[in-house]
Amino acid sequence: METFFPFPPYIENLFSCNELDGTTHHIIHTMGLSIYYSGRFNPQASLKAMIEEVIDIVNVHRWKFHLFNDTFCFEDLGKTEYDKKLFGICFIPPGCEPVWLSFLSNGRMCGADNLQLFGNSANKEEEEYLYLISSKTQYSGIENHKRIIHILKYISEKYLLYFSMTDEGEYWETGDEDLLKEIFSSYNYIIDSFSNSLENNPRRSDESYEAYFTRILKRIPDES
Repeated sequence: METFFPFPPYIENLFSCNELDGTTHHIIHTMGLSIYYSGRFNPQASLKAMIEEVIDIVNVHRWKFHLFNDTFCFEDLGKTEYDKKLFGICFIPPGCEPVWLSFLSNGRMCGADNLQLFGNSANKEEEEYLYLISSKTQYSGIENHKRIIHILKYISEKYLLYFSMTDEGEYWETGDEDLLKEIFSSYNYIIDSFSNSLENNPRRSDESYEAYFTRILKRIPDES
């Protein structure tokens, strides 16, 4: 029998602030290196087996995880329509946004944030956003970024179809650790510079946020 698990607080908090709150911490935390991915569950594979393997892996690393439904109605896989339940699991390395190995009833990958933001949209242009997942790894560090990529490579080859990944660290595409370190360093430089500029150059009362951020970005020197 299928069981629906409500989202825990650390997932619900992801969508609790939809507008800029004016704090440096919030602005900076929205920046950072991320991965973007999509795919479908392979109907020839076992969802329960995938969940068990992911639990075993994340328990080794002592990462948090959250379970959703563990049994598909296989007649629904491949359909355009879907219900509002999630199936699968997500896991949360320290400092990282959730990594979603979760699916809608039609078998397409979808995260809880995607479902909340776009699940009720009647706009066809927004439909693909429902199925494009992102996870920010910037604040989890290089080693966890590598671990996440290795986990997704393994799971996607064994359990998924049509899996697509864009890794801003380019580790998925190249496996190059030196390149990953270089890209992380560049992101850290930009974020630190942006943070310092925000703290030292407050927004003027007659200045729009767009004009303010344009002014701040012009103050960030090129990394040399």
